[in-house]
Amino acid sequence: MMLDDRKQNELAELRDRIERLEEELAAKTTPQQWPPKGFYWEYYATTGFLLGIFGAMASLMVNVIGAPIAGKSPLELIRVYLTFPLGEQALRIAAEQTDVYAIGDGVMLAIGCCLYLATGMVLGVPFYVILARFTDGKSLGYRLGVATVLSLVLWVINFYGVLSWLQPALIGGNWITDPAILPTWVAAVTHLVFGWTLALTYPLGRFQVYQQPTSTPSH
Repeated sequence: MMLDDRKQNELAELRDRIERLEEELAAKTTPQQWPPKGFYWEYYATTGFLLGIFGAMASLMVNVIGAPIAGKSPLELIRVYLTFPLGEQALRIAAEQTDVYAIGDGVMLAIGCCLYLATGMVLGVPFYVILARFTDGKSLGYRLGVATVLSLVLWVINFYGVLSWLQPALIGGNWITDPAILPTWVAAVTHLVFGWTLALTYPLGRFQVYQQPTSTPSH
């Protein structure tokens, strides 16, 4: 009799163990809720990273077209941008014959363009997330207004909150924030074009739940 009771207890324990294992497996295999509730942060961060390159390309093209009007090199912005890693020597790239670097000036400018576009992709993440968070469902005019404010805030933070002290600390000069080298209005317009481009391309990255098309019966 005691043997039967012991077996019954063991059987009950095994059943409890099986139930717990089934609950754990069910919890792991339960599909995540789709579409996700609330704001889809991961999606908009990824989209901002991708669309940021378009904002950087647009701002660079505006500078390439506008710089010759002011008597500057078409890639003057890239030369100023390269002063962060290279210092004052970057301002003489493609302006005079130099033997400072082992690679040509054209390659240096190409590298600078790539770095500029990469920076736009990085900055596109927080910019687009904020844009999507506060302008989704709003009019284009409202979105452009928010983008204008964000662009100017980004410009102030980049130039006067970071670069104004970081470049002198690391390189020993402040060529990027020097208005004699890069006029203040040029820097501001560059950021504005970046922000306006993201505002205009916003519908391309807006999250929409995929709806499987339903086939209509043929008559």
